[in-house]
Amino acid sequence: MARINLLPWREEQRKEQLRQFLTIMGLSALLMVAIIALVHIQIANQIQKQQSRNDFLKKEIVKVEKQIKEIDNLAKERKRLLARMEVIEQLQRNRPEIVHLFDEIAKIMPEGTYLVSLKQQGKNLILEGRAQSNARVSALMRNIEASPWLANPQLQVIKKDSKSDSDERNFVLRAVQLRQAEEKKAS
Repeated sequence: MARINLLPWREEQRKEQLRQFLTIMGLSALLMVAIIALVHIQIANQIQKQQSRNDFLKKEIVKVEKQIKEIDNLAKERKRLLARMEVIEQLQRNRPEIVHLFDEIAKIMPEGTYLVSLKQQGKNLILEGRAQSNARVSALMRNIEASPWLANPQLQVIKKDSKSDSDERNFVLRAVQLRQAEEKKAS
């Protein structure tokens, strides 16, 4: 009988299987590394895209915040301008009042009295003047009461001028100026 030694063939087959196994293992490891690298690159790209989106949003937020500040400044400027316009309108409405006031003062002054000074503090008027007698000052106060533009006369001081020889009296009188709207309400 012929003797065949199969050991070297099996040994070669084992070596071939081991080489195939190591080759497959190496290729599997390479494939795994490639897949991990691709996944890593993909995730890095997504992170990069999200970071660029975030940067864009931050820039837009800064722009919007600047616009909000400009809007706030414009709102403040608008309020300031509206306040100025209101003051100007108030002055325009009150402009004829001074004319009426001087006209009314000329009408209420009785003969024998004249003013030395007239001061206005808001609605309050301070009339300083001279009169020939106390009765002339009383007539002035009655005229103020009867006036549609003036009211509430209050005599502060009345005294005879000691420096001069005449009978003239110096007086200080307070009155309140009525506004045109108050005049219309009163009538």
